[in-house]
Amino acid sequence: MDFRVLLPNERSYTYSQSQQLSMQTGCIGHLRTDMDSNGEGFFSSWDDFRKDLKTQEFKDEFDTVINELRKDGNILCNRSTLSKYCFSTPESSFGNDREYGVRVDTEQYAYLMRLNPYKGEYNLYCYCYRKDWLDSHLEKAEKGIRFITPHYKEIFRIPDGNQVRITTADGQKLDRTCRYIDDCHVKVGRNLYHICEFAERMEQAGNTVVPLRSSLPEQCYSSLLDTGMVVILKRGETGYYKTDIPFTDKESAKALVREYNDKLGVSKAQEAAMQTGSMFGFQVPGADPKGYDENGMPIKTKQKDRGDAR
Repeated sequence: MDFRVLLPNERSYTYSQSQQLSMQTGCIGHLRTDMDSNGEGFFSSWDDFRKDLKTQEFKDEFDTVINELRKDGNILCNRSTLSKYCFSTPESSFGNDREYGVRVDTEQYAYLMRLNPYKGEYNLYCYCYRKDWLDSHLEKAEKGIRFITPHYKEIFRIPDGNQVRITTADGQKLDRTCRYIDDCHVKVGRNLYHICEFAERMEQAGNTVVPLRSSLPEQCYSSLLDTGMVVILKRGETGYYKTDIPFTDKESAKALVREYNDKLGVSKAQEAAMQTGSMFGFQVPGADPKGYDENGMPIKTKQKDRGDAR
């Protein structure tokens, strides 16, 4: 069997999915385990999803996989070994200190595991999939989720699992996680839509929708182009927030902004995208950091050779 750290786009599949996603990905069910207060136990329970896929071949193989991982020195041996693996493998973290992920593949099945090294909590959730079904869905989801006008004009795309912010006609802001179902269907929050149906509903209600890209920080510092004043920009919001930072000159302000953003872990590309979003809306292509180089300069798209065309 092949063992590796979960990729970021696979982490969502270590939680219970909607029926549509579970059917498409060939989810068989999941195992939940607690290693007891002393860290040496293995109290588990199983939840079925697709009993028709839970063949004797799968059950035999799953037992083999779990028993192999429970051997001395392997990650499920006990909570101490599990903790050691999690804290020494930061690339497996979901972005916090309580969730870590690994994937085990066999010829036919994929076992996506969410690990928690702490006492008093479930230490393992293992979601079991038909590998070919899951990988096919993940490949399609890489294209991202399309948001369009009612006339099918694409406005923006977001990666599977990212959020959008819906601003209602009365100014209420609703942040919703979105999941890719297929090229024409999306789950927004708890509701499933055809992408055109969602666009029509938003237009009829007078709502606006902007992406909250996970590639952008929650906020960053920037300086105004005209005055040089240091301000704070927030993801998904146009305009800026004033600060109490005294202004001396533009160059000093830029240096200060860079210092503050470095401490926040904000790159120059992210700052440039936040600047564009704050001025023109976060739905525009320029509000995506992938359109900028490491110095925060726009990446020029290559023009196709038109030959002798005039």
